Amino acid sequence: MPTTERSGEMPARRKRADALRNEQTLLAAAAAVFVTSGVDAPIREIAARAGVGVGTIYRHFPTRADLVVAVYRHQVEACAEAGPKLLADAESPLAALRQWVDLFVDFLVTKHGLANALQSDGSGFDALHAYFLDRLVPVCAQLLDAAVDAGEIGPGTRAYELMRGIGNLCVGRDDDPRYDPRRLVELLIRGLRRPRSS
Repeated sequence: MPTTERSGEMPARRKRADALRNEQTLLAAAAAVFVTSGVDAPIREIAARAGVGVGTIYRHFPTRADLVVAVYRHQVEACAEAGPKLLADAESPLAALRQWVDLFVDFLVTKHGLANALQSDGSGFDALHAYFLDRLVPVCAQLLDAAVDAGEIGPGTRAYELMRGIGNLCVGRDDDPRYDPRRLVELLIRGLRRPRSS
């Protein structure tokens, strides 16, 4: 009897793990499509990138707003988790900050259009924005502090200000596909560097 119960539990657990993995694959595919095609991209494009049928996406995310919010949360978590890992693995804290900013820019490009996808649900958008700040400002602050401690950048830059500045540079991409915010973001990050003493 115990053996039967154990064998009965295992598939359920495996199924939950598989379902979670499948959902993460869908969210990663949707995020990539949103970056290149915007949040109004056809669901079939996301399904093709994820290697699943359109019905699978609708089973996980019944509405576009559900999908967009899930992608938003997925990317916030990915950015939050990447900070400490990059700090541990990169050649320097400034290199870690640069790599994290790249992820953050990807996220911001996806984020534009979120309010429209939520059909102007102000309270829903506000809650997501608060979640975004709670998760990402401390990570950015940790990266900045490490770069200051290493003598790579000067003190005084606040995480929220840096993130807001990067966000403002990313806004123009919506109106002009020729505009590449990464070039200006790179200039901004270069401007943080402490001048080398001669």
